[in-house]
Amino acid sequence: MEIASGTVLRLAEDASVQHVGDGAVVLLARSGQLYTCNGTTEAFLDKVDGARSLDQIVGLLCEEFEVDKGTLDEDMAALATELVSEGILAAPAA
Repeated sequence: MEIASGTVLRLAEDASVQHVGDGAVVLLARSGQLYTCNGTTEAFLDKVDGARSLDQIVGLLCEEFEVDKGTLDEDMAALATELVSEGILAAPAA
């Protein structure tokens, strides 16, 4: 299931992001799982606030990284789908 561009995302209740060095780590308190994030994922997670849609986040990232929106749309939809499936992100209605 791919995340639609209008979907508003938030961090899952038990997920927390900590910035370390050139990236970040995500801790899922429920399972104790720790995920390392690269700079792109860190920038994406920094913009997930429970109010912005995926499309709005992509727009902000396009400005920040000066990258083609079409490519970033696909990449961030895939990333969001993966993060939701891992339990790191959730849609507000979930």
